[in-house]
Amino acid sequence: MKIKKDEVTHVAHLARLEFTEAEAEKFTSQLNNILLYMEMLNRVDTTGVPPMTHAVAQQNAFREDNVTPSLGRDLTLANAPDARGDFFRVPKVIE
Repeated sequence: MKIKKDEVTHVAHLARLEFTEAEAEKFTSQLNNILLYMEMLNRVDTTGVPPMTHAVAQQNAFREDNVTPSLGRDLTLANAPDARGDFFRVPKVIE
């Protein structure tokens, strides 16, 4: 056992979580399984393997940053349901 039930309950108390006795037992078992798996992964020989951040090669998904003319004021306000002068009118949200 890597972790004991009293450690799980102590961390739960620090995190302000409340577990039943059955939940604490279940989480203890699950955390032990995770830690045992991590221990097994640590035994794998990774010499010569370069570090990576993703399992699949990622490419930049951003578009080119091209300067284009923006919409004019009249064209923008033409889509406004309620405009006053050069501004959008919106419902009052503060009483």
